[in-house]
Amino acid sequence: MRWSLNELYQSFESEEFVKDSGKILELIGEVNSFAEKELKEPDHAKEKIEKYLEYDMTLSKLISRVLGYSSLTMSVDARNEKARENYSRIAMKLSDLTKAEVMFNRFIDRTENLEEIIETSELLKEHEYILLETKRNAEYLLSDEEEILISRMSNTGSKAWTDLQNILTSTLLVDIEMDGEMRKLPLPAVRNLAYDKDPSVRKKAFEAEIAAYSQVEESSAAALNGIKGEVLTVTELRGFKNPLEETLVQSRMEKETLDAMFTAIKETLPMFRKYLRRKAELLGHENGLPFYDLFAPMGESQLSFSYKEAMDFVVKNFSTFSTRLGDYARGAYEKNWMDVEPRDGKRGGAFCSNLHVIGESRIMSNFDGSFSNMTTLAHELGHGYHGFNLKDESILNSSYPMPIAETASIFCETIVVNAALKDMDEKEAVTILEQSISDACQVIVDIYSRYLFETRLFETRADHPLSVKELKSYMLDAQKEAYGDGLDSDMLHPYMWLNKTHYYSAGRNFYNFPYAFGLLFSKGLYAIYLKRGEEFVPEYDELLAVTGKRSIKEVAERMNIDVTKPDFFRDSLSIIEKDIEKFLELTKK
Repeated sequence: MRWSLNELYQSFESEEFVKDSGKILELIGEVNSFAEKELKEPDHAKEKIEKYLEYDMTLSKLISRVLGYSSLTMSVDARNEKARENYSRIAMKLSDLTKAEVMFNRFIDRTENLEEIIETSELLKEHEYILLETKRNAEYLLSDEEEILISRMSNTGSKAWTDLQNILTSTLLVDIEMDGEMRKLPLPAVRNLAYDKDPSVRKKAFEAEIAAYSQVEESSAAALNGIKGEVLTVTELRGFKNPLEETLVQSRMEKETLDAMFTAIKETLPMFRKYLRRKAELLGHENGLPFYDLFAPMGESQLSFSYKEAMDFVVKNFSTFSTRLGDYARGAYEKNWMDVEPRDGKRGGAFCSNLHVIGESRIMSNFDGSFSNMTTLAHELGHGYHGFNLKDESILNSSYPMPIAETASIFCETIVVNAALKDMDEKEAVTILEQSISDACQVIVDIYSRYLFETRLFETRADHPLSVKELKSYMLDAQKEAYGDGLDSDMLHPYMWLNKTHYYSAGRNFYNFPYAFGLLFSKGLYAIYLKRGEEFVPEYDELLAVTGKRSIKEVAERMNIDVTKPDFFRDSLSIIEKDIEKFLELTKK
């Protein structure tokens, strides 16, 4: 139940780890010297671009290996000082690469006939997309001095505000009455009580959580204003219309696609509200669902699995899609790529880290035997399978934009959930179906509320820093617009701006709509698979393999999908609508 990291390094003291760590620092100096010497003049463009790409690939492999080993170690052993020390030491040095990166980007921008030059080199042809993308995005570059200054000042600006917010929320203790006595619990522990079977516990936890935020609301508002103020300043300097445009460029997505998706989503909101009102009725509420019962468990399913049973189920059903997918999951299990044992010092949640440098993945979860945890394993294995399909690509072509990141994970989760629903009785089906709809509701409806909130946040911050009162009011307005009468308007969550960490990262603006796109793109692909069967499989693998070197629109076009029109998103949402209709039918009585 624990993973092996020996394929990366044997230890932090090993000769290989020490050598690679030193090599990173050495190469950073080398590439900066190369940039300073060679990238100021436009001559010999082909040779200079090839040389820089070789530096970039070598550094990317070393950095991902060294930082991967350190971060994966920390994720299961938070007290490992050697891991923390080594990670911090290398991570701090990476800002020294800014100079070379900026000079290369500017060199590409100045290079005439770039497309013709690319055709003369196999290495350049392999990286054609990112080279042309670099040239397109060069219009947003500032001077070398400004880029370096922004990179350095962010350490004492937005990143410092981010650190402050992390400290505030991670050290916040919530006063709550449990079993007849008052206790102080960490914020995450109290928020997790939203999933408790006891309705009085859910309500009590919600009220305690809301009350606790008053301790940090002013400091958090200051952090949020500081971060968003910096974002607005930098995006304006770069020439973006607004932070949303910057996020779309980084996501390789057109505004037309975003508008098409939200057009379809807004049309479907009434169906989600029917689901929420039915859940409210089942839980005894008359005026819509109170926020504290959004995640209330439904039904009477007692499904539980051992780790082996869960993996057997996943492998078996993955194999119904393709032998290749099934074999990947079996290999991840048998080769100890997964760490699923809950233990002291291990971080919560789950994630997948694709280690392109060794052609493997590592998956972390905290397995407790529940059906939900089994679907989490399927979800993370899907991320791993995405990486598996990219392992033969250049490491520079292996990073894909956020909107496409959830494609394989949700696809794999859907395979497992649908397989389970076929063999369940009615009571168990209600539990699993409701859980699936609840997850979709978060990714569609709540994400929409966050998008509305962040849009208004930036608009107002451009004029003045927001007060706590304004932030709470904006969040409530966004929830009312998204959830409508599905939620009890007197029992909403005015502090969602405080506990969602992505708001507090200068590099993750509008870190919301990519999740909605990912869900709907994956659902749409699954619907195509059901229609086409086995012939779909190789095309799906090929689609995953090009996600690092194509735009969102181009990736979708490989399956004859037009993501610039609402119809595709409507079709995907209709799949969720059918689940909601089934849930409404099953819960009539």
